[in-house]
Amino acid sequence: MSDASAAGDSNHIEELYQYVESLNEAKDKSQNVKDYQGIIDTAKSSIKAKQLAAQFIPRFFKFFPTLSGPAIDTHLDLIEEEELGVRVQAIRGLPLFCKDTPEHIAKIVDILVQLLAAEEFVERDAVHKALMSLLTQDVKASLTALFKHIGSVDEPSTDEIIREKVLSFIRDKIFPIKAELLKPQEEMERHITDLIKKSLEDVTGAEFRMFMDFLKSLNIFGEKAPPERMKELIGIVEGQADLDAVFNVSDADHIDRLISCLYMALPFVVRGASSSKFLNYLNKHIIPVFDKLPEERKLDLLKALAEISPYTTPQDSRQILPNVVQLLKKYMPRRKTGEETNFTYVECLLYTFHHLAHKVPNATNSLCGYKIVTGQPSDRLGEDFSELYKDFTERLSNVEELTRATMKKLTQGMAEHNKAMAAAKSDEAKNNIKTQKQNTTTGLRTCNNILAMTKPLHSKTPSFIGDKSINLSWKEATKPSVPATAATTGGKRPATTANGSSNVPSKKGRGAGGLQNQLVNRALEDLSHGGRSGSRGRGRGWGGRGRGRSYR
Repeated sequence: MSDASAAGDSNHIEELYQYVESLNEAKDKSQNVKDYQGIIDTAKSSIKAKQLAAQFIPRFFKFFPTLSGPAIDTHLDLIEEEELGVRVQAIRGLPLFCKDTPEHIAKIVDILVQLLAAEEFVERDAVHKALMSLLTQDVKASLTALFKHIGSVDEPSTDEIIREKVLSFIRDKIFPIKAELLKPQEEMERHITDLIKKSLEDVTGAEFRMFMDFLKSLNIFGEKAPPERMKELIGIVEGQADLDAVFNVSDADHIDRLISCLYMALPFVVRGASSSKFLNYLNKHIIPVFDKLPEERKLDLLKALAEISPYTTPQDSRQILPNVVQLLKKYMPRRKTGEETNFTYVECLLYTFHHLAHKVPNATNSLCGYKIVTGQPSDRLGEDFSELYKDFTERLSNVEELTRATMKKLTQGMAEHNKAMAAAKSDEAKNNIKTQKQNTTTGLRTCNNILAMTKPLHSKTPSFIGDKSINLSWKEATKPSVPATAATTGGKRPATTANGSSNVPSKKGRGAGGLQNQLVNRALEDLSHGGRSGSRGRGRGWGGRGRGRSYR
């Protein structure tokens, strides 16, 4: 820097301090228009003067409404300066524009949102802190402005990169401190819930799960929440599942979304929400075309159906039971056919059958030939269903024979695994054998469950299992959760690392997880025709609505 430029720089800084001193001393600062205008003008001089002006322009902004336009424009110029120090100082000053003039919050949030994509860490950090400052000043207005950048079907986001940055900021910065930020609690939790519900019209699968997990964590949806709150949550999931859409069995994307949403609905059903809309849709559209569903999603559907069956109403149970019995008969052939028996399918369907029949026992008279008396006309005791009883019990006996043969081979296999483990030298070999033993154990649990559920069904007046005495085989390993999805089809938002999707496997899986299901069924393969692979991989992407956002 030359002596002349250094002197000029010093003069600009001296002028700035004079303007500031004059403003500080003034009792009615609004009369010192020339001083504030001087600060604005000096912001167009040297780098040091610009850094100082970035502090002073917002500090005195509230006193000069007639200069608000030039003041903000000049400050925005500072934000676009090449010098990093000037940009950072200008970003830090943005929240001050709203301290006493809250009507500017939406505009300042919009400016900061555009800066979320800054390359320099120190600059991004300043943006994050400035946004948090605004949220502290006025959480309602700031959240509203932020969520506009996520978009909806009616007001789509115009910049995908910025949209992802906003989602990341909400997920990483806002969600973790919701207890401190959302005050007054009930009012602000309701406000952010409404913002999220609007945004869910056009999201990826990963984004939907992220938002639903957050909503479940709010106090208004907590343990003491009234039934209507559970109804609200399951209503959100039902909307995402497209239960009002015309079903097309070739639309694998809708099938994926439907099954994923069914899993997400489970916790709300357990807490008292109605599953009727899901069950009616499954009964009308999905179960009748079960054979045509993608192989990798059949087991997911049956597992979800099994897990939801204890919570069905008698009316829903009576409606869905005939289709369940037909499906059960398909996978419990009357005689050995030489085809594979998928034991996990049978376990799921028997469990579902028991829990549905427990609620409407006399419905099984005309379906399976039982003679259960309830005193209602639906008992149909005057009709002869003896052939149905013979058919059903022969199917039970056949699957029991196959199951016992498979158990014998699995037990033998376990002994071989134990011998192999004793002889294994490398850690890799030991881990492989350990996995095989775990799969064999799960296979044995599946078989034991089948035998426990078929045994009471040989009676002409069976007692159906309606309690928790049967622990589904996959529940031993993993609690029920949302199926993770990987491959992408259809047309919603392409998921990115910013919205929570990456190449890292999800900690949540479909029941016991797709890979484990595959390995367990593989352990059953060729053991008395035991077990087609029920779940290959992690599933497909789900989307198909909105502006073309695919689900992962």
